[in-house]
Amino acid sequence: QVQLVESGGGLVEPGGSLRLSCTTSGHSNTLASMAWFRQAPGKEREYVSVITPGGGRIINMSVKHRFTISRDNNKNTVWLQMNSLEPEDTARYFCAAALAGPTTTNPDDYPSWGRGTQVTVSS
Repeated sequence: QVQLVESGGGLVEPGGSLRLSCTTSGHSNTLASMAWFRQAPGKEREYVSVITPGGGRIINMSVKHRFTISRDNNKNTVWLQMNSLEPEDTARYFCAAALAGPTTTNPDDYPSWGRGTQVTVSS
């Protein structure tokens, strides 16, 4: 069973930066698509960014030019570099992984999830 553990969240002022990490275990092969999702109170879970094993990326337009996803398959780790953070970015951020299948932004297509890490952007 694939396990994912996120870290790196916290409280940051508007305009600040954070780097989230997601480390995976419990798998012998390279995972397929990996993604970051976020969910704010009272809102639906939305995708932030997706990355394929080869480094192909999909980025939500709301965070384009501010957030960057990356991964190291040898280290079983995915990162989300978040710059120029805004109060609207406040949410719980989740890492998700797919074992196979096409690249997708639909959370229903990701069977493995971490517990999330809270990001709060406030002055």
